[in-house]
Amino acid sequence: MKLNIETTQITYDKPMVLKEIAKSMKIKDALAAKVNDRLRELSYIITKDANVSFLRYDHPDAIRIYESTLRYVIAMAIKKLYPSAKVRFNYSISRSILGVFESFDGIVNHEVIERIRDEVKTIISQDFEIKRKRVSIGEATKIYTELGMPDKVAILAYREEDYVNLYECNGYINYMFGYMLPSTGYLNDFNMFLYNPGFIIQYPRAEYNGEIPPFSDEPRFGMALKEAAKWGKVIHGNTIPLINAYAKDYVTSVEFVNICETKHHHMLNELGDMIQSNIESIRLIAIAGPSSSGKTTFCTRLRIELMSRGITPVMISIDDYYNSKDKAPKNEDGSPDLEHVDALDVEQFNHDMLGLIQGEEITLPKFNFVKGVREKGRTVKLDSDTPIIIEGIHALNERLTKSIQKHQKFNIYISPQTQLHIDNHNPISITELRLLRRIVRDQKFRNSSAIETMDMWPSVRRGEFKWIYPTQKEANYVFNSELSYELAVLKKHAVEQLQAIPSDNEHFITANRLLKFLKYFDDIEDDIVPCNSLLREFIGGSSFRL
Repeated sequence: MKLNIETTQITYDKPMVLKEIAKSMKIKDALAAKVNDRLRELSYIITKDANVSFLRYDHPDAIRIYESTLRYVIAMAIKKLYPSAKVRFNYSISRSILGVFESFDGIVNHEVIERIRDEVKTIISQDFEIKRKRVSIGEATKIYTELGMPDKVAILAYREEDYVNLYECNGYINYMFGYMLPSTGYLNDFNMFLYNPGFIIQYPRAEYNGEIPPFSDEPRFGMALKEAAKWGKVIHGNTIPLINAYAKDYVTSVEFVNICETKHHHMLNELGDMIQSNIESIRLIAIAGPSSSGKTTFCTRLRIELMSRGITPVMISIDDYYNSKDKAPKNEDGSPDLEHVDALDVEQFNHDMLGLIQGEEITLPKFNFVKGVREKGRTVKLDSDTPIIIEGIHALNERLTKSIQKHQKFNIYISPQTQLHIDNHNPISITELRLLRRIVRDQKFRNSSAIETMDMWPSVRRGEFKWIYPTQKEANYVFNSELSYELAVLKKHAVEQLQAIPSDNEHFITANRLLKFLKYFDDIEDDIVPCNSLLREFIGGSSFRL
């Protein structure tokens, strides 16, 4: 059996376990591997010729396996120390996980969290093997019922296969809807500390080259996540089985869609109140957020909300202030970095915005994207009570609006802040929700395949980490653009594209991961999505003709 292992070819005369190959080659930081471009656990046994590349701490797929295993071990520790406790894991602020006790006999304080952390460290130090086993749906139902995990029993009803994989470790059984490390000893770095209303879990991140990023407490952003969790409980729609209960017929689907849309109406009304109450001071409304947050529809709906109050904002495109490509900063490969703030004419933008706010008549530029140059645009003069709305990745960057006083600016950060779960131990990633939105939108409006969208996604993510996330602390308001019903709508649009990705494509791993949880959703039809919904920006049919 010939294995091409990264830059080395080795011949074996027997089947080999990946972790043993890594050990023999002194690869100490391997967490998983690609075998013929398929993601494999380190416990995977190779039986024939293959190309093998080990995935380390700087690879997102490896870190997902690390994070799933860490959640598993923390749940295992809690089960041992507090058998009757029920914990729920949520994705949280500062690239971390928030653990919240759904039930706990006593007070969750520093001593409780330290005890759990110490138990996790003990489990890690004992390097228990984590073994995968396949059981029937009936057997899994019996196991989860006996373990007091009704949330896991509920999701089994929507599984297409007649079997399920479980993981067993020193007598503890659970399934985290993803691959696992071969033993607990691979978890060599994590942080845990008390954070109301539960505890924060930090783990190595691929974008930090396998280091744990510093924790940045962001109260306004954290409050948005807490409100999202509270909302899910209020509407009984924070897990896939609960959403499927709404999707069971047309009437309940319509009710659920409109309940979720009403949440957006309430937030827009709240924003309108905040801006109207201070309209004498607010001259610039800046809106920023990561890709596929729904910024375009949100800007239009906010403008309409303000117009209903007698406020008529003017929308100005930051994109019209692009410099020509030859003036843009360069990437490492010498290509123009069009996401850099200095790809914009920052000085001219400041000059024009300040002039408008001071009552001057300004001729705005218009960027010709075909020719790659700025041309003469419209001439604008604002009334004293007319605010400007700007939207873009740099909208909250102080450099872009440095000439305008802070009290004259109202900053809005928009992003889907879902606290949706497969079950209590398995939250659905906010990033993957945005990726699904973009896959659907790009195919609908740009005739781009899922592969083309995924090709661009790493660059998009790098830009978000560099330019968007550091500025979210500047926000006066965080608008949660998530709609709890949306994955039940997006599913039918995304599945066909994802299934079309061949197994030898580099994006097959991502497609397979997305399909694994999408398949659990029952469909909600497009025709009951309101024409002014933010979701229409992605599936089409918007009354705003986006």
